[in-house]
Amino acid sequence: MNILVLNGPNLNFLGKREPEIYGNKTYTQLENYCKDFEKEFNLSIDVKQSNLEGILIDILQYADSKYDGVLLNAGAFTHYSYALYDCIKSLHIPVVEIHLSDIMNREDFRKTSVIKDACIDSVFGFGFESYKIGLQSLLERTQGK
Repeated sequence: MNILVLNGPNLNFLGKREPEIYGNKTYTQLENYCKDFEKEFNLSIDVKQSNLEGILIDILQYADSKYDGVLLNAGAFTHYSYALYDCIKSLHIPVVEIHLSDIMNREDFRKTSVIKDACIDSVFGFGFESYKIGLQSLLERTQGK
């Protein structure tokens, strides 16, 4: 099984950006954490990141024919990108929405996810562990398909 982990804007600044919210671990550490899933779950994992909405859409469209599922941390695009929503809705592979922080206990604008209904699940508030929980959900929901 091939899984794409796709991270959006500012995730590359982990360890620098608001450590009181996101912690001190770096983006490289997040990449390595996700790559460790390959052995644990017997999968192939690719990790990508972009700060640009259009590039995220291009990667998702490419992923539709190359991967079996996506873990997507769309960052701030979560809260207003109907273009990402439309893209996710058009995919034939499942997408799980991921967030490091608990978006429901942050600023009011973060409590709205416009991509949530296009995704098969949303996991937030568990730091790096959100990715593992999201992967487990993805595997459970796609097992046998």
